[in-house]
Amino acid sequence: MRQRAATLAALFSLLCSPAGAEMNGTLRIGVMNDMSSVYSDFQGPGSVVAAQLAAEDFANQSKRKVEILAADHQNKADVGASIARRWFDVDGVDMIIDLPNSAVALAVADIAREKNKVLIGSGAGSSLLTGAKCSPNTVHWTYDTWAMGHGVARGVLAQGGKSWFLVTADYAFGQDLEKQASEEVKAEGGQVLGSVRHPLGASDFSSFLLQAQASGAQVIGLANAGGDTVNAIKQAAEFNLGEKQKIVALIFDLQSVPRSA
Repeated sequence: MRQRAATLAALFSLLCSPAGAEMNGTLRIGVMNDMSSVYSDFQGPGSVVAAQLAAEDFANQSKRKVEILAADHQNKADVGASIARRWFDVDGVDMIIDLPNSAVALAVADIAREKNKVLIGSGAGSSLLTGAKCSPNTVHWTYDTWAMGHGVARGVLAQGGKSWFLVTADYAFGQDLEKQASEEVKAEGGQVLGSVRHPLGASDFSSFLLQAQASGAQVIGLANAGGDTVNAIKQAAEFNLGEKQKIVALIFDLQSVPRSA
């Protein structure tokens, strides 16, 4: 959290230069993320606290006022877009950050470009943000689906995992993560035997995992994240899938370790 706060403090300094900041007396930064669902443990209230810590650090070295706003996009693109428009048009927000959920991030990125504001996607993963949907108003911070899909798949292939079945979150992020991993598997002479897509925030992965088991693939790749990955891993363990097949989370972080155990 302190590392993220330090990063945000550096960004504040950039945005508060005469060329970069809205001269409205206060720099307003909106933290938009998932406060109540599958990504809330990873990029929810903690991200808001990190931004507030960064604002406090910045206040110690500048007279410029910084205000942090926060909102829950509920993993719905229309909700995120509505919040972004209100923030930009009514509340004087200069920059929106975080945005786990790529569908929401892509919708908000279009609005940021339209309004000539700044968006920093530190939670969104889709490589579309720096590819087909690249915008001069958007910074894609930290990871993306290209890096994780290709990088993890390459490592598993090197260990002998040549045949794959993918369990995918059915929205922009999961679909792109599946695409990137599949391209790497095929490029290295492996096979993708099939895939199945689940809704975001699924509670029961049994039917999806049984399809993966029936495929006979050496590797079951999880093209999802957050609570979906944790639940899929737990339920895979209940079916003893790990005894004959390798379970590979294409995106996995430290917060997931105790929850997956």
